[in-house]
Amino acid sequence: MSDAGDPVLGALRPWLDPAARGGRGVLLAVSGGPDSSALMHAAARLRDATGASLRVATVDHGLRPESGAEAEAVGRAARALGLPHAILTWAGAKPGTGLQDAARRARYALLAAHAEAVGAGLVLTGHTRDDQAETVLIRLAAGSGPAGLAGMRAERDLGPGLALGRPFLHLPKASLVAWCAARGIAYARDPANGDPRFARGRLRAAWPALEREGLTRARLARLAERAARDEAALRSAAEQALDGARRSGPETGAELRLDGRALAVLPDAVALRCLDLALARAGGGAPPPPPPPPP
Repeated sequence: MSDAGDPVLGALRPWLDPAARGGRGVLLAVSGGPDSSALMHAAARLRDATGASLRVATVDHGLRPESGAEAEAVGRAARALGLPHAILTWAGAKPGTGLQDAARRARYALLAAHAEAVGAGLVLTGHTRDDQAETVLIRLAAGSGPAGLAGMRAERDLGPGLALGRPFLHLPKASLVAWCAARGIAYARDPANGDPRFARGRLRAAWPALEREGLTRARLARLAERAARDEAALRSAAEQALDGARRSGPETGAELRLDGRALAVLPDAVALRCLDLALARAGGGAPPPPPPPPP
């Protein structure tokens, strides 16, 4: 199958190469919206050409009365494409505050557990350039530095031997909506996307005013790319500085000796990252992620 002229198939095909994942399968996270529906249908079109082993999962957060029926509709669509489908339910009491953050953490935990159970090595989501722009804008409002303004990564670890991929992160949402429309692919609309109780809903209502001032989704996505580039350079400099600042002498797994004078002459941005790396290597855990987390 040729991907010429089809940005959706072209963006997705490299992620479905079984050799890149040691032959392990791919789990598609599909909510039923236009982005993830395009992901599922495009993956099904590419399945034979790539030889990918595909499964679909829908997380039912149980936050709306109709969420169960929407998850079942995704299941019917997946089975019609010949794809195994599972509904993953977020059970238990829901928090009164920080609901979207808690839902995000629950969603990825459920997807990671299911991927491990079915032997998948990659979870794919339908996040788009619009989602990236919103993430950057929220983090900008929170006062994040380069690490936060880098936004979502196209690929990151989701667990041991498991990666999370976002093949459409460079594509505008409108292109996925149009892709579905051109092929008669039905999709659901989540009313929570415009809910003014949540920051993302309020930002979506503000986009027309922001874009009139030049703060477009495309420019925010470019900011994310530049911030990611700069953060990678700073992190590399910090790693080199840490190697140069380590003092000789006996060390244990929970102890790492550094030369304070070597750290003192470093630029603040490098020194702070150097200390973060030192704490992580000494067993203090990884540095905290930049707030707020990605969707």
